[in-house]
Amino acid sequence: MRGSLSLRIKQAYIVKKQRPVNLELNTIKFPPSAISSILHRVTGVAMFFALLFVIWAWAVSLSSADGFANVQSMMDGIIGKLVAIGTASALTYHMLGGIRHGIMDMGYWEELESGNLSAKIVIGLWIVLTIVLGVALW
Repeated sequence: MRGSLSLRIKQAYIVKKQRPVNLELNTIKFPPSAISSILHRVTGVAMFFALLFVIWAWAVSLSSADGFANVQSMMDGIIGKLVAIGTASALTYHMLGGIRHGIMDMGYWEELESGNLSAKIVIGLWIVLTIVLGVALW
């Protein structure tokens, strides 16, 4: 028994050594479902940092009438509009991705083809909604 265990360990080590290593990251092509999953995580982090901005703007705007005027003028500027569009875009994608993941948790869209199709639909819908939000907020 002991000999067979050490033989299996040696075989596992040999198999690992023979695996190809691809260190050229620009040649790796992610499937749509992987891109969707990565975007879901990235938008979650983006919303965390956007929430810090929202809390700061809320605190300043409630501090005084001048604070409110300062936040209002900042939000009327280009940077404020870009922050608002970016925050709304991150929230939109995170919600769409969350709905997709919820549907997958119920047992749908788990196959390769339907999972990739649902990821493409969510990404496409996100782009369209971001453009609509950008036009509406600008």
